[in-house]
Amino acid sequence: MPRFKPPKTKKSVSKRFKITANGKVLRSHAGKRHLAGSKNAKRLRRLGGQVVIDKTDTHRVLQSMPYSHRG
Repeated sequence: MPRFKPPKTKKSVSKRFKITANGKVLRSHAGKRHLAGSKNAKRLRRLGGQVVIDKTDTHRVLQSMPYSHRG
């Protein structure tokens, strides 16, 4: 009889997203990695923080992280 295999966490998802204590999913802004010389300081500061992802994508991210705490 085959042994049950538990679900695995998608490592690419776990590195890109952070789950808060209340179950919200945070992501980083795109566009800050390179070519920063042509972007003004205000734009780079705005890209620095994290933001909550859209609620339509939350379920998909949480499915890829089965052992995350969900609030």
